[in-house]
Amino acid sequence: MTNIGIQTAKYIMLVLILLYTLSTYHYLRMKTHKGRNQACGMQLFCMFALHLTGYLAIILYTGETAMIYFYLVQVAFFILYLVLFRIFYKKASRLLLNNTCMLLSVSFIMLTRLGAEGAVRHFIITAVAASIAMVVPLIVRQMRYLWRFGWIYAGIGIVALMAIFAFSTVKHGAYLSFDIGGLFSLQPSEFVKITFVFFVASMFQTSLSFKRVFVTTAVAALHVLILVASKDLGAALIYFIAYLLMLFVATRSYFYLVGGAAAGSIAAVLAYQVFGHVKVRVQVWQDPWMDATGDGWQVLQSLFAIGSGGFLGTGLYQGMPEKIPVVRSDFIFAGISEEMGGIFAIALILICLSCLLQFLWISTWMDGMFYKIIAFGLAAVYGAQVFLNIGGVIKFIPSTGITLPFVSHGGSSILSTFIMFGIIQGLYILKQDEVDRIEQEEKLERRRQALYAKRYETGTAGAGKPGERTRRNSPGRRAYKKSK
Repeated sequence: MTNIGIQTAKYIMLVLILLYTLSTYHYLRMKTHKGRNQACGMQLFCMFALHLTGYLAIILYTGETAMIYFYLVQVAFFILYLVLFRIFYKKASRLLLNNTCMLLSVSFIMLTRLGAEGAVRHFIITAVAASIAMVVPLIVRQMRYLWRFGWIYAGIGIVALMAIFAFSTVKHGAYLSFDIGGLFSLQPSEFVKITFVFFVASMFQTSLSFKRVFVTTAVAALHVLILVASKDLGAALIYFIAYLLMLFVATRSYFYLVGGAAAGSIAAVLAYQVFGHVKVRVQVWQDPWMDATGDGWQVLQSLFAIGSGGFLGTGLYQGMPEKIPVVRSDFIFAGISEEMGGIFAIALILICLSCLLQFLWISTWMDGMFYKIIAFGLAAVYGAQVFLNIGGVIKFIPSTGITLPFVSHGGSSILSTFIMFGIIQGLYILKQDEVDRIEQEEKLERRRQALYAKRYETGTAGAGKPGERTRRNSPGRRAYKKSK
Protein backbone atom coordinates (compact mmCIF):
# COMPACT_ATOMS: atom_id res chain seq x y z
CA MET A 1 0.00 0.00 0.00
CA THR A 2 2.83 2.38 0.87
CA ASN A 3 4.59 1.70 -2.43
CA ILE A 4 1.36 2.43 -4.36
CA GLY A 5 1.00 5.72 -2.55
CA ILE A 6 4.62 6.67 -3.26
CA GLN A 7 4.27 5.88 -6.96
CA THR A 8 0.97 7.75 -7.20
CA ALA A 9 2.55 10.78 -5.53
CA LYS A 10 5.45 10.59 -8.02
CA TYR A 11 3.15 10.85 -11.03
CA ILE A 12 1.04 13.59 -9.47
CA MET A 13 4.15 15.66 -8.73
CA LEU A 14 5.38 15.13 -12.27
CA VAL A 15 2.11 16.39 -13.76
CA LEU A 16 2.06 19.36 -11.39
CA ILE A 17 5.58 20.55 -12.21
CA LEU A 18 4.86 20.20 -15.93
CA LEU A 19 1.71 22.32 -15.54
CA TYR A 20 3.71 24.83 -13.52
CA THR A 21 6.38 25.04 -16.21
CA LEU A 22 3.81 25.52 -18.95
CA SER A 23 2.16 28.27 -16.91
CA THR A 24 5.55 29.93 -16.45
CA TYR A 25 6.22 30.21 -20.17
CA HIS A 26 2.59 31.09 -20.83
CA TYR A 27 3.15 34.04 -18.48
CA LEU A 28 6.17 35.14 -20.52
CA ARG A 29 4.04 35.15 -23.68
CA MET A 30 1.11 37.05 -22.19
CA LYS A 31 0.78 40.78 -22.88
CA THR A 32 -2.29 41.52 -20.74
CA HIS A 33 -2.55 41.71 -16.95
CA LYS A 34 -5.51 39.33 -17.00
CA GLY A 35 -3.58 36.62 -18.85
CA ARG A 36 -0.58 36.97 -16.56
CA ASN A 37 -2.74 36.85 -13.44
CA GLN A 38 -4.31 33.62 -14.65
CA ALA A 39 -0.88 32.11 -15.31
CA CYS A 40 0.31 33.17 -11.85
CA GLY A 41 -2.78 31.68 -10.25
CA MET A 42 -2.08 28.35 -11.95
CA GLN A 43 1.53 28.53 -10.79
CA LEU A 44 0.53 28.97 -7.16
CA PHE A 45 -1.99 26.14 -7.35
CA CYS A 46 0.62 23.76 -8.80
CA MET A 47 3.26 24.84 -6.29
CA PHE A 48 1.09 24.31 -3.21
CA ALA A 49 -0.34 21.05 -4.60
CA LEU A 50 3.15 19.69 -5.37
CA HIS A 51 4.38 20.68 -1.92
CA LEU A 52 1.41 18.93 -0.31
CA THR A 53 1.82 15.79 -2.43
CA GLY A 54 5.51 15.53 -1.61
CA TYR A 55 4.93 15.73 2.13
CA LEU A 56 2.02 13.30 2.00
CA ALA A 57 4.41 10.80 0.43
CA ILE A 58 7.02 11.52 3.13
CA ILE A 59 4.48 11.11 5.95
CA LEU A 60 3.11 7.94 4.35
CA TYR A 61 6.56 6.35 4.17
CA THR A 62 8.00 7.49 7.50
CA GLY A 63 4.81 7.45 9.56
CA GLU A 64 6.10 10.43 11.55
CA THR A 65 3.22 12.71 12.54
CA ALA A 66 5.70 15.47 13.42
CA MET A 67 6.15 15.97 9.68
CA ILE A 68 2.60 17.32 9.55
CA TYR A 69 3.58 20.24 11.74
CA PHE A 70 6.76 20.82 9.75
CA TYR A 71 4.70 20.90 6.57
CA LEU A 72 2.17 23.34 8.05
CA VAL A 73 4.96 25.68 9.19
CA GLN A 74 6.31 25.68 5.63
CA VAL A 75 2.88 26.47 4.21
CA ALA A 76 2.55 29.35 6.65
CA PHE A 77 5.97 30.61 5.55
CA PHE A 78 5.02 30.51 1.85
CA ILE A 79 1.71 32.29 2.44
CA LEU A 80 3.27 34.92 4.67
CA TYR A 81 6.14 35.51 2.24
CA LEU A 82 3.83 35.86 -0.77
CA VAL A 83 1.31 38.09 1.02
CA LEU A 84 3.86 40.40 2.65
CA PHE A 85 5.81 40.79 -0.59
CA ARG A 86 2.62 41.69 -2.45
CA ILE A 87 1.59 44.14 0.28
CA PHE A 88 4.91 45.97 0.43
CA TYR A 89 5.72 45.70 -3.27
CA LYS A 90 2.55 45.70 -5.32
CA LYS A 91 4.50 46.16 -8.56
CA ALA A 92 6.89 43.26 -7.99
CA SER A 93 7.39 40.52 -10.57
CA ARG A 94 5.03 37.73 -9.63
CA LEU A 95 6.88 35.31 -11.89
CA LEU A 96 10.11 35.61 -9.91
CA LEU A 97 8.17 35.47 -6.65
CA ASN A 98 6.36 32.27 -7.63
CA ASN A 99 9.52 30.67 -9.02
CA THR A 100 11.30 31.35 -5.74
CA CYS A 101 8.59 29.51 -3.82
CA MET A 102 8.52 26.62 -6.30
CA LEU A 103 12.28 26.05 -6.15
CA LEU A 104 12.17 26.24 -2.36
CA SER A 105 9.31 23.75 -2.15
CA VAL A 106 11.28 21.22 -4.22
CA SER A 107 14.28 21.84 -1.98
CA PHE A 108 12.26 21.32 1.21
CA ILE A 109 10.82 18.05 -0.08
CA MET A 110 14.16 16.60 -1.17
CA LEU A 111 16.09 17.72 1.91
CA THR A 112 13.38 16.33 4.21
CA ARG A 113 13.60 13.01 2.40
CA LEU A 114 17.40 13.06 2.92
CA GLY A 115 17.13 13.88 6.62
CA ALA A 116 14.60 15.76 8.73
CA GLU A 117 17.17 17.39 11.00
CA GLY A 118 19.06 18.98 8.10
CA ALA A 119 15.77 20.04 6.49
CA VAL A 120 14.63 21.86 9.65
CA ARG A 121 17.93 23.71 9.84
CA HIS A 122 17.67 24.60 6.16
CA PHE A 123 14.12 25.88 6.62
CA ILE A 124 15.12 28.12 9.54
CA ILE A 125 17.98 29.58 7.48
CA THR A 126 15.61 30.14 4.56
CA ALA A 127 13.03 31.95 6.72
CA VAL A 128 15.70 34.22 8.23
CA ALA A 129 17.22 34.91 4.80
CA ALA A 130 13.82 35.76 3.31
CA SER A 131 13.14 38.17 6.17
CA ILE A 132 16.48 39.92 5.74
CA ALA A 133 16.14 40.19 1.97
CA MET A 134 12.62 41.62 2.22
CA VAL A 135 14.08 45.13 2.58
CA VAL A 136 16.37 44.85 -0.46
CA PRO A 137 13.83 46.03 -3.09
CA LEU A 138 13.05 49.07 -0.92
CA ILE A 139 16.76 49.99 -0.75
CA VAL A 140 17.16 49.69 -4.51
CA ARG A 141 13.99 51.68 -5.10
CA GLN A 142 14.79 54.53 -2.73
CA MET A 143 18.56 54.94 -3.02
CA ARG A 144 19.11 56.53 -6.42
CA TYR A 145 22.85 57.14 -5.86
CA LEU A 146 24.11 53.60 -5.50
CA TRP A 147 26.33 54.12 -8.54
CA ARG A 148 28.53 56.58 -6.62
CA PHE A 149 30.05 53.96 -4.30
CA GLY A 150 32.08 51.96 -6.81
CA TRP A 151 35.36 51.93 -4.89
CA ILE A 152 33.53 51.16 -1.66
CA TYR A 153 32.05 48.05 -3.29
CA ALA A 154 35.53 47.03 -4.44
CA GLY A 155 37.04 47.63 -1.01
CA ILE A 156 34.36 45.62 0.77
CA GLY A 157 34.75 42.74 -1.66
CA ILE A 158 38.53 42.55 -1.50
CA VAL A 159 38.64 42.78 2.31
CA ALA A 160 35.94 40.12 2.66
CA LEU A 161 37.74 37.74 0.32
CA MET A 162 41.06 38.33 2.09
CA ALA A 163 39.40 37.61 5.44
CA ILE A 164 39.02 33.93 4.56
CA PHE A 165 42.81 33.49 4.82
CA ALA A 166 42.74 34.77 8.41
CA PHE A 167 39.58 33.13 9.72
CA SER A 168 38.57 30.23 7.47
CA THR A 169 39.33 26.53 7.64
CA VAL A 170 40.17 24.29 4.71
CA LYS A 171 37.12 22.49 3.32
CA HIS A 172 37.31 20.17 0.29
CA GLY A 173 40.83 21.43 -0.31
CA ALA A 174 39.94 25.15 -0.41
CA TYR A 175 39.51 28.12 1.90
CA LEU A 176 35.77 28.66 1.55
CA SER A 177 34.07 29.83 4.77
CA PHE A 178 34.58 30.63 8.43
CA ASP A 179 32.44 29.86 11.46
CA ILE A 180 30.64 32.58 13.41
CA GLY A 181 30.13 31.70 17.07
CA GLY A 182 30.06 28.01 16.20
CA LEU A 183 26.42 28.40 15.12
CA PHE A 184 26.75 28.86 11.38
CA SER A 185 29.36 29.37 8.69
CA LEU A 186 29.74 32.30 6.31
CA GLN A 187 31.11 32.01 2.78
CA PRO A 188 32.22 35.51 1.70
CA SER A 189 32.43 34.74 -2.01
CA GLU A 190 28.65 34.22 -2.13
CA PHE A 191 28.06 37.84 -1.11
CA VAL A 192 31.06 39.48 -2.74
CA LYS A 193 29.75 38.43 -6.15
CA ILE A 194 26.93 40.97 -5.56
CA THR A 195 29.29 43.80 -4.55
CA PHE A 196 31.48 42.76 -7.49
CA VAL A 197 28.60 43.34 -9.93
CA PHE A 198 27.82 46.69 -8.31
CA PHE A 199 31.48 47.74 -8.55
CA VAL A 200 31.68 46.95 -12.27
CA ALA A 201 28.36 48.68 -12.99
CA SER A 202 29.49 51.78 -11.04
CA MET A 203 32.75 52.02 -12.97
CA PHE A 204 31.08 51.67 -16.37
CA GLN A 205 28.33 54.12 -15.42
CA THR A 206 30.61 57.16 -15.68
CA SER A 207 33.03 56.20 -18.45
CA LEU A 208 33.91 53.48 -20.96
CA SER A 209 37.33 54.85 -21.86
CA PHE A 210 40.26 52.48 -22.27
CA LYS A 211 41.77 53.77 -19.03
CA ARG A 212 38.56 53.10 -17.09
CA VAL A 213 38.25 49.62 -18.62
CA PHE A 214 41.87 48.87 -17.75
CA VAL A 215 41.49 49.95 -14.12
CA THR A 216 38.21 48.06 -13.72
CA THR A 217 39.74 44.94 -15.25
CA ALA A 218 42.71 45.14 -12.89
CA VAL A 219 40.47 45.34 -9.80
CA ALA A 220 38.22 42.57 -11.13
CA ALA A 221 41.30 40.42 -11.74
CA LEU A 222 42.37 41.03 -8.14
CA HIS A 223 39.04 39.57 -6.96
CA VAL A 224 39.58 36.51 -9.14
CA LEU A 225 43.21 36.05 -8.10
CA ILE A 226 42.28 36.09 -4.41
CA LEU A 227 39.73 33.37 -5.07
CA VAL A 228 42.29 31.38 -7.04
CA ALA A 229 44.77 31.72 -4.17
CA SER A 230 42.13 30.37 -1.78
CA LYS A 231 41.52 27.54 -4.28
CA ASP A 232 37.85 28.48 -4.67
CA LEU A 233 38.07 28.03 -8.43
CA GLY A 234 34.34 27.57 -8.95
CA ALA A 235 33.59 31.02 -7.56
CA ALA A 236 36.56 32.47 -9.49
CA LEU A 237 35.07 31.12 -12.70
CA ILE A 238 31.70 32.72 -11.95
CA TYR A 239 33.35 36.09 -11.31
CA PHE A 240 35.36 35.83 -14.52
CA ILE A 241 32.33 34.91 -16.66
CA ALA A 242 30.22 37.67 -15.12
CA TYR A 243 32.87 40.35 -15.67
CA LEU A 244 33.61 39.33 -19.24
CA LEU A 245 29.93 39.42 -20.19
CA MET A 246 29.32 42.73 -18.40
CA LEU A 247 32.33 44.24 -20.16
CA PHE A 248 31.03 43.08 -23.52
CA VAL A 249 27.52 44.40 -22.91
CA ALA A 250 28.84 47.77 -21.73
CA THR A 251 31.38 48.31 -24.53
CA ARG A 252 29.93 46.09 -27.29
CA SER A 253 33.52 45.35 -28.24
CA TYR A 254 34.33 41.90 -29.58
CA PHE A 255 38.00 42.72 -28.98
CA TYR A 256 37.43 42.62 -25.22
CA LEU A 257 35.26 39.52 -25.49
CA VAL A 258 37.70 37.50 -27.58
CA GLY A 259 40.72 38.78 -25.65
CA GLY A 260 39.09 37.95 -22.31
CA ALA A 261 38.09 34.48 -23.49
CA ALA A 262 41.65 33.82 -24.66
CA ALA A 263 43.08 35.02 -21.35
CA GLY A 264 40.61 32.82 -19.48
CA SER A 265 41.60 29.78 -21.54
CA ILE A 266 45.28 30.36 -20.77
CA ALA A 267 44.45 30.78 -17.07
CA ALA A 268 42.51 27.49 -17.12
CA VAL A 269 45.51 25.66 -18.57
CA LEU A 270 47.78 27.17 -15.92
CA ALA A 271 45.34 26.21 -13.15
CA TYR A 272 45.37 22.64 -14.48
CA GLN A 273 49.15 22.60 -14.24
CA VAL A 274 49.47 24.34 -10.87
CA PHE A 275 46.59 22.99 -8.76
CA GLY A 276 46.57 19.27 -8.12
CA HIS A 277 42.87 19.07 -7.25
CA VAL A 278 41.99 20.77 -10.55
CA LYS A 279 43.99 18.17 -12.45
CA VAL A 280 42.24 15.40 -10.52
CA ARG A 281 38.78 16.81 -11.29
CA VAL A 282 39.56 17.10 -14.99
CA GLN A 283 40.91 13.56 -15.10
CA VAL A 284 37.87 12.26 -13.23
CA TRP A 285 35.63 14.13 -15.64
CA GLN A 286 37.39 12.48 -18.58
CA ASP A 287 37.34 8.99 -17.07
CA PRO A 288 35.75 8.52 -13.64
CA TRP A 289 36.46 4.78 -13.81
CA MET A 290 40.20 5.42 -13.47
CA ASP A 291 39.61 5.80 -9.71
CA ALA A 292 36.12 4.42 -9.22
CA THR A 293 36.47 3.91 -5.45
CA GLY A 294 38.29 7.18 -4.83
CA ASP A 295 38.04 10.52 -6.61
CA GLY A 296 35.70 9.14 -9.28
CA TRP A 297 33.19 7.80 -6.74
CA GLN A 298 31.15 11.01 -6.54
CA VAL A 299 30.72 11.40 -10.29
CA LEU A 300 29.93 7.73 -10.79
CA GLN A 301 27.31 7.69 -8.02
CA SER A 302 25.74 10.80 -9.54
CA LEU A 303 25.54 9.18 -12.98
CA PHE A 304 24.22 5.92 -11.52
CA ALA A 305 21.49 7.85 -9.68
CA ILE A 306 20.42 9.77 -12.78
CA GLY A 307 20.46 6.63 -14.89
CA SER A 308 18.50 4.52 -12.40
CA GLY A 309 15.84 7.22 -12.09
CA GLY A 310 15.16 7.34 -15.82
CA PHE A 311 12.56 9.73 -17.14
CA LEU A 312 9.92 9.06 -14.47
CA GLY A 313 12.04 8.49 -11.37
CA THR A 314 11.93 5.80 -8.71
CA GLY A 315 9.72 7.75 -6.30
CA LEU A 316 10.59 9.24 -2.91
CA TYR A 317 12.50 6.80 -0.66
CA GLN A 318 12.72 4.28 -3.52
CA GLY A 319 16.21 5.34 -4.63
CA MET A 320 19.56 5.72 -2.92
CA PRO A 321 20.50 9.41 -3.22
CA GLU A 322 22.21 9.30 0.18
CA LYS A 323 24.99 7.26 -1.47
CA ILE A 324 26.03 10.37 -3.43
CA PRO A 325 28.66 12.44 -1.57
CA VAL A 326 27.49 16.00 -0.65
CA VAL A 327 24.09 15.25 -2.18
CA ARG A 328 22.41 17.90 0.00
CA SER A 329 24.45 20.72 -1.51
CA ASP A 330 26.50 20.32 -4.68
CA PHE A 331 24.81 17.18 -6.03
CA ILE A 332 21.18 17.63 -5.01
CA PHE A 333 20.19 17.72 -8.68
CA ALA A 334 21.29 14.09 -9.00
CA GLY A 335 19.08 13.08 -6.06
CA ILE A 336 16.11 14.90 -7.59
CA SER A 337 16.72 13.23 -10.94
CA GLU A 338 16.85 9.78 -9.35
CA GLU A 339 13.68 9.87 -7.26
CA MET A 340 11.58 12.44 -9.10
CA GLY A 341 12.71 11.59 -12.61
CA GLY A 342 14.51 13.08 -15.57
CA ILE A 343 11.38 14.86 -16.82
CA PHE A 344 10.96 16.50 -13.43
CA ALA A 345 14.62 17.55 -13.49
CA ILE A 346 14.27 19.04 -16.98
CA ALA A 347 11.22 21.00 -15.82
CA LEU A 348 13.31 22.28 -12.90
CA ILE A 349 15.97 23.47 -15.37
CA LEU A 350 13.29 25.25 -17.40
CA ILE A 351 12.06 27.04 -14.27
CA CYS A 352 15.62 28.23 -13.59
CA LEU A 353 15.86 29.29 -17.23
CA SER A 354 12.67 31.35 -16.91
CA CYS A 355 14.27 33.21 -13.98
CA LEU A 356 17.32 33.91 -16.15
CA LEU A 357 15.11 35.16 -19.00
CA GLN A 358 13.31 37.48 -16.59
CA PHE A 359 16.67 38.84 -15.40
CA LEU A 360 17.77 39.48 -18.98
CA TRP A 361 14.45 41.06 -19.95
CA ILE A 362 14.66 43.45 -17.01
CA SER A 363 18.21 44.31 -18.08
CA THR A 364 17.07 45.27 -21.58
CA TRP A 365 14.09 47.14 -20.12
CA MET A 366 16.15 49.42 -17.87
CA ASP A 367 17.26 52.80 -19.23
CA GLY A 368 20.32 53.77 -17.18
CA MET A 369 23.65 52.02 -17.83
CA PHE A 370 24.17 51.35 -14.11
CA TYR A 371 20.88 49.50 -13.64
CA LYS A 372 21.18 47.75 -16.98
CA ILE A 373 24.61 46.33 -16.17
CA ILE A 374 23.55 45.32 -12.65
CA ALA A 375 20.61 43.30 -13.98
CA PHE A 376 22.76 41.71 -16.68
CA GLY A 377 25.61 41.02 -14.27
CA LEU A 378 23.31 39.28 -11.79
CA ALA A 379 21.82 37.32 -14.70
CA ALA A 380 25.33 36.22 -15.67
CA VAL A 381 26.12 35.20 -12.08
CA TYR A 382 22.85 33.28 -11.69
CA GLY A 383 23.09 31.61 -15.10
CA ALA A 384 26.72 30.60 -14.58
CA GLN A 385 25.93 29.14 -11.17
CA VAL A 386 23.06 27.02 -12.49
CA PHE A 387 25.11 25.88 -15.49
CA LEU A 388 28.20 24.97 -13.46
CA ASN A 389 26.18 23.05 -10.88
CA ILE A 390 24.04 21.01 -13.25
CA GLY A 391 26.84 20.63 -15.79
CA GLY A 392 29.09 19.13 -13.13
CA VAL A 393 26.38 16.79 -11.86
CA ILE A 394 25.62 15.32 -15.29
CA LYS A 395 29.36 15.19 -16.23
CA PHE A 396 28.97 17.76 -18.98
CA ILE A 397 31.83 19.73 -17.42
CA PRO A 398 34.22 19.01 -14.51
CA SER A 399 32.66 19.43 -11.08
CA THR A 400 33.23 22.88 -9.58
CA GLY A 401 31.60 22.62 -6.15
CA ILE A 402 28.92 25.21 -6.92
CA THR A 403 25.48 25.03 -5.29
CA LEU A 404 22.15 25.14 -7.15
CA PRO A 405 20.39 28.42 -6.19
CA PHE A 406 17.35 28.03 -3.90
CA VAL A 407 17.56 24.22 -4.14
CA SER A 408 20.85 23.18 -2.53
CA HIS A 409 21.45 23.26 1.21
CA GLY A 410 23.69 26.14 2.27
CA GLY A 411 23.00 29.26 4.32
CA SER A 412 25.28 31.67 2.45
CA SER A 413 23.98 30.49 -0.90
CA ILE A 414 20.36 30.89 0.16
CA LEU A 415 20.84 34.40 1.59
CA SER A 416 22.89 35.66 -1.36
CA THR A 417 20.32 34.30 -3.83
CA PHE A 418 17.49 35.99 -1.94
CA ILE A 419 19.45 39.26 -2.09
CA MET A 420 20.07 38.85 -5.83
CA PHE A 421 16.39 38.25 -6.52
CA GLY A 422 15.52 41.18 -4.23
CA ILE A 423 17.78 43.48 -6.25
CA ILE A 424 16.15 42.37 -9.48
CA GLN A 425 12.72 42.92 -7.95
CA GLY A 426 13.82 46.41 -6.89
CA LEU A 427 14.92 47.21 -10.46
CA TYR A 428 11.63 45.86 -11.80
CA ILE A 429 9.64 48.03 -9.38
CA LEU A 430 11.81 51.05 -10.18
CA LYS A 431 11.05 50.66 -13.87
CA GLN A 432 7.35 50.13 -13.17
CA ASP A 433 7.33 53.43 -11.25
CA GLU A 434 8.84 55.16 -14.28
CA VAL A 435 6.36 53.54 -16.66
CA ASP A 436 3.45 54.59 -14.45
CA ARG A 437 4.78 58.15 -14.31
CA ILE A 438 5.09 58.32 -18.11
CA GLU A 439 1.61 56.89 -18.56
CA GLN A 440 0.22 59.44 -16.13
CA GLU A 441 1.93 62.27 -18.01
CA GLU A 442 0.60 60.97 -21.33
CA LYS A 443 -2.87 60.74 -19.85
CA LEU A 444 -2.70 64.36 -18.69
CA GLU A 445 -1.43 65.42 -22.11
CA ARG A 446 -4.33 63.65 -23.84
CA ARG A 447 -6.76 65.45 -21.55
CA ARG A 448 -5.07 68.75 -22.35
CA GLN A 449 -5.29 68.06 -26.09
CA ALA A 450 -8.96 67.11 -25.76
CA LEU A 451 -9.62 70.39 -23.94
CA TYR A 452 -7.89 72.38 -26.68
CA ALA A 453 -9.90 70.53 -29.33
CA LYS A 454 -13.15 71.26 -27.56
CA ARG A 455 -12.31 74.94 -27.21
CA TYR A 456 -11.30 75.10 -30.88
CA GLU A 457 -14.58 73.57 -32.05
CA THR A 458 -16.58 76.00 -29.94
CA GLY A 459 -14.55 78.93 -31.22
CA THR A 460 -13.01 79.85 -27.85
CA ALA A 461 -9.48 78.44 -28.26
CA GLY A 462 -6.87 81.12 -27.70
CA ALA A 463 -9.52 83.77 -26.98
CA GLY A 464 -9.12 86.22 -24.14
CA LYS A 465 -12.88 86.52 -23.49
CA PRO A 466 -15.74 84.03 -23.65
CA GLY A 467 -17.43 83.98 -27.06
CA GLU A 468 -14.49 85.66 -28.85
CA ARG A 469 -13.54 83.91 -32.13
CA THR A 470 -10.14 82.21 -32.20
CA ARG A 471 -7.28 83.60 -34.27
CA ARG A 472 -6.10 81.51 -37.21
CA ASN A 473 -2.71 80.81 -35.59
CA SER A 474 -3.72 80.69 -31.92
CA PRO A 475 -1.99 78.28 -29.48
CA GLY A 476 -5.17 76.25 -29.16
CA ARG A 477 -5.50 75.87 -32.93
CA ARG A 478 -1.84 74.86 -33.29
CA ALA A 479 -2.19 72.26 -30.52
CA TYR A 480 -5.33 70.87 -32.12
CA LYS A 481 -3.69 70.56 -35.55
CA LYS A 482 -0.63 68.91 -34.00
CA SER A 483 -2.80 66.35 -32.24
CA LYS A 484 -4.48 65.50 -35.53
